[in-house]
Amino acid sequence: MTAMNFNASLREVLKSEGGNDDDPADHGGRTSRGITQREYDAWRREKGLAVQDVFHASEDEISAIYHDEYWDPWCDRIPIGTDYVFFDMCVNAGPHRAIILGQRALGVAADGRVGAITREAFKEALADPVKLLNAYTAEKQAFYIGLHQPRFTKGWLNRNKQVHDVAMKMIEGVQNGNA
Repeated sequence: MTAMNFNASLREVLKSEGGNDDDPADHGGRTSRGITQREYDAWRREKGLAVQDVFHASEDEISAIYHDEYWDPWCDRIPIGTDYVFFDMCVNAGPHRAIILGQRALGVAADGRVGAITREAFKEALADPVKLLNAYTAEKQAFYIGLHQPRFTKGWLNRNKQVHDVAMKMIEGVQNGNA
């Protein structure tokens, strides 16, 4: 459980999120690298900056939004590998949904609050991070299927598998002393 995995996780999330998109079927609307126009506008206003097209957001702005809004405050408390899975879910479906699915994977009450019981369960998961990874991946799969959005389901399931595989490599890197 360390902050060193943010940059590696961000690189992977950005691969999944892609570039600029304005798909009318996507509820997020105009989006750049996974950040919606609405979120970008609010973030810039909060910083005292004028709003601008999200397609022109700098890499530093995108990184700051991802770190401050999706990585913090929980990912540094989660075992490496699963921190990336959790982060990816925060980006893909929101932090509340990521917490709920994480709690289900941990086998604690899925109340959406990361309190002492959830934090303790994450700490205990250090003993078997692969078990947590597999349980979290299964929870994500069930969530995506349950959305009943056939246009996007295959892509979500492919992303879920790819995220699992990358997370497994992260875990193996830690276990082999390469992290």
